[in-house]
Amino acid sequence: MGKYYYLKSGLPTLSFEDTKIPFTISEFKDVLDQTLTSSDKRLVDLYFLKYDNKNLISYIHFPDSEPDPRGKIKYKEFKTLHKVLTGEDESERAAIEKELPPYIIEFYRKYILGETTDDADEEKKNDNKAIPLEDLLSALYYEYVMKCKNRFFAAWFELNLNINNMFAAITCRKYDLDRVEYIVGDNEIAQSLRTSNARDFGLSDTAEYIQDVLRIVEETDLLVRERKVDQLKWKWLEDNTFFDPFDIDSIFAYLLELEMIERWATLDRATGEKTFRKLVGSMKTGSDNALEEFKRNNKK
Repeated sequence: MGKYYYLKSGLPTLSFEDTKIPFTISEFKDVLDQTLTSSDKRLVDLYFLKYDNKNLISYIHFPDSEPDPRGKIKYKEFKTLHKVLTGEDESERAAIEKELPPYIIEFYRKYILGETTDDADEEKKNDNKAIPLEDLLSALYYEYVMKCKNRFFAAWFELNLNINNMFAAITCRKYDLDRVEYIVGDNEIAQSLRTSNARDFGLSDTAEYIQDVLRIVEETDLLVRERKVDQLKWKWLEDNTFFDPFDIDSIFAYLLELEMIERWATLDRATGEKTFRKLVGSMKTGSDNALEEFKRNNKK
């Protein structure tokens, strides 16, 4: 793990209240590609896989859409994966299995093609029928990246998984939905969110930020609520990089903070309302219709 004194000292200071960014995260990634050690670059690449996740979901729903350029995997590779897993073209199996992260292949096999390997897989698939595809993919993604050897990176990804699950559990309780169908992952917090009937789901001693989440969820203005979530994450980043501001953890935190500012600089109220309506609709209906259409369009 490298030390990046020159890089970090030359970066503009970021504040959560900033409304303009000094450069985009894509531009910053170009700098990191030229600066980081190979091992640290691989850590940052784990973060950018989320754009490949976004592109995979877009490919499933809208195969003619333009992919997010921040993703590395091309649509043609998703198409090749489909051909390989359906037996249409076995010649590319070794290449595509080497090129794609294993969680993407697992997601495609399990949730797009409906393949299961044992009774436990079948039971879990049935439990997850109500969860949108993007959340199922995110669960496998978090499980994959949380295995990285860097504690800070792993903790960041787990924090995001936990907060998403907390919001899902609170929403389910509010609207009398079955929490088991909406909580993803198998860590200790996910298990508590599925089973505990306590107001804090029995998590006050395990995840101190549960009280913050419980307060944030009461906010009725959707954009204010989302901003408070980012404030919570921003504080976590600052608290966990304070003592070593020149290592890869601090560089990664800067990237994450830059993305937050970039997102808020382009987000407006109409977009927030549209996103919320889409979320509610997904929780009520899942993504079965889009998945069935995708399967029909990709039959031989």
